[in-house]
Amino acid sequence: MELNFKEIVTATMVLFAVIDILGSIPIIIDLRQKVGHIQSEKASIVAMFIMILFLFLGVQILNLIGIDVYSFAVAGSFVIFFLAIEMILGIQLYKEESPKTASVVPLAFPLIAGAGTMTTILSLKAEFQTINIIVAIIINIIFIYIVLKSSSKIERIIGEGGINVLRKIFGVILLAIAVKLFASNIQGLLN
Repeated sequence: MELNFKEIVTATMVLFAVIDILGSIPIIIDLRQKVGHIQSEKASIVAMFIMILFLFLGVQILNLIGIDVYSFAVAGSFVIFFLAIEMILGIQLYKEESPKTASVVPLAFPLIAGAGTMTTILSLKAEFQTINIIVAIIINIIFIYIVLKSSSKIERIIGEGGINVLRKIFGVILLAIAVKLFASNIQGLLN
C-alpha cells in the first residue's frame, strides 16, 4: 500500500471523465431551477461514502453473486464505452425519471456515484492500489463540491458551447480508457 502519483493522476482523470460533473452542469442547473436549492455538502459526502464503500465491498458483493473482477471490469469497459459514445455523439442512450428533490437522489446517486462510477471503481481496483483510488475519489469529491457550489458561475463563464466542448474532449479520453480497460482485463478473463 503505497501512494503512487501516476496511479492517483490516472485514477483521478478516469473518475473525473466518468462522473463528468462538468458535463452534468446543465442537469445541475435544471435541478436547481426545479427544486430551488441544491445541498452540495450532503450530495458530495453521500457520493464519497457510496464510492469508498463500493471500493471495499464491491468485490465481496460480486463474489456473493458469483462474478469475478475480470468479468466485471470487461462489462465495465462496455458501460464506459457507451458513456463515451453518449458524450462524443451528444446522444442519450440511458434515460431516467425526473427528480423530486436535489441532494442524495439524483445528485449523489445516480448522477455522481452511478453505475458507470461503480463499474469504474472496480475496474480501477483490478489495476491500481486501493489507497491511490481513495485519494482519486477524494480529489474528485472536492472538485464535485466546488462545481455544485458554483454551477451558476461556471455556466456564465464557459457557456453552453464550452460545456459541449468539454464533454466531447472527456468523451474521447473515456473511449480510450474503455479500450485499454477491455484489453487489459480480457486476457485475465480468458485465462
